[in-house]
Amino acid sequence: DGSRKFKGLAWLFMGVPYSKSLLYDDEHQEYTKSYPDQFRYDYAVSREQKNAAGQKMYIQTKMAEFAEDLWELMQSPKTHIYMCGLKGMESGMEECFAPLAEKNGMVWKEFAKGMKKAKRYHVEVY
Repeated sequence: DGSRKFKGLAWLFMGVPYSKSLLYDDEHQEYTKSYPDQFRYDYAVSREQKNAAGQKMYIQTKMAEFAEDLWELMQSPKTHIYMCGLKGMESGMEECFAPLAEKNGMVWKEFAKGMKKAKRYHVEVY
């Protein structure tokens, strides 16, 4: 009956060393065409892309390009973060969002801890 249809925004950030390593790119393009208001993706290709400062493009540097938008989304109790990858990724999140948290009178580590407690911040790193 469509009552369970997803109505939010899924925003995927995927990092790989080379663009030939991108997974599910055809599917991501199709989702974007089919659900332009509900699916968005951004890739960080570390050996091929650089950010405005000339640094390699990692997940946290790609997310920094959208930090204000992402921070605003994180303020909603409906927003969930799923992080999967290398162990150092959490420090990249802190690097990206700690200045915004501070600007808003918060401490990133406490904010992230609150999201985890609310089961909105999911981390699987190895």
